[in-house]
Amino acid sequence: MLAVPDHLPARARRLWHSLDSPSVTAAAGVDPDAVCTLPAAAARWLRHVIEPGTPPWRGVRLSMHGEIRVGSWRPFTARQILGPAGFVWAARAGRLPLRIRGFDSYAEGKGEMRWAFCGLVPVMSAGGPDVSRSAAGRHAAEAVTLVPGGALDPRVTWEGVDAAHAVATVTHPDHTHRVTIEVDDAGRLQAVSLPRWGRPGRGGFAAHPFGAVFEGEASYGGCTLPRRFRAGWWPGTDRWDEGEFLRATIDAAELF
Repeated sequence: MLAVPDHLPARARRLWHSLDSPSVTAAAGVDPDAVCTLPAAAARWLRHVIEPGTPPWRGVRLSMHGEIRVGSWRPFTARQILGPAGFVWAARAGRLPLRIRGFDSYAEGKGEMRWAFCGLVPVMSAGGPDVSRSAAGRHAAEAVTLVPGGALDPRVTWEGVDAAHAVATVTHPDHTHRVTIEVDDAGRLQAVSLPRWGRPGRGGFAAHPFGAVFEGEASYGGCTLPRRFRAGWWPGTDRWDEGEFLRATIDAAELF
């Protein structure tokens, strides 16, 4: 099992443990009828990524590495727990003596970010309604695309757009998010996008286009997940080079 990152403070460790519980109560596989009723793009994707007989897991522990843009591009390693009720993403970025470590989280309806140089000198500390709304948007996108069973959560409703696109409406206690997936002819996930609350460029908080593009695949416990992804603001526009801030490769995944 991927362990809780040792640099997390007690509060974040509690959130991690609160999310780390079985997301399904029975071992029954995904109901084929549940997939057949979805829009064509979503159904094709789920048939491709969930093997017959696999339970509809809605939680995952992830290990990843890549580059994150914090001023400049810096190498990072991270572990994440992601479930129906939220996520904790804990990372180390950069190199000594300027290594940054900390976490982003969304749990119990609240978002939080805490980052510091070597865990001692604060770099970023944020919370409150705007951060919570932004974190809820991230959770909505990841809970659908990084845990395929999450697409079958009763709180998620689907509508078709065309043969390659479908929209998932994900409802949180305080916010509703419309998450668009793009799928190729074989059912491989190509991209995800949504209007996400945030302030890229350090302007005022507002809804801005946000998304990720995916490359490659790997299978874990009967599910196929993206192998690599790039995430940021303004996907598909001439501002993508400005808005992209994460390039990640998933090294391991444990579905639960």
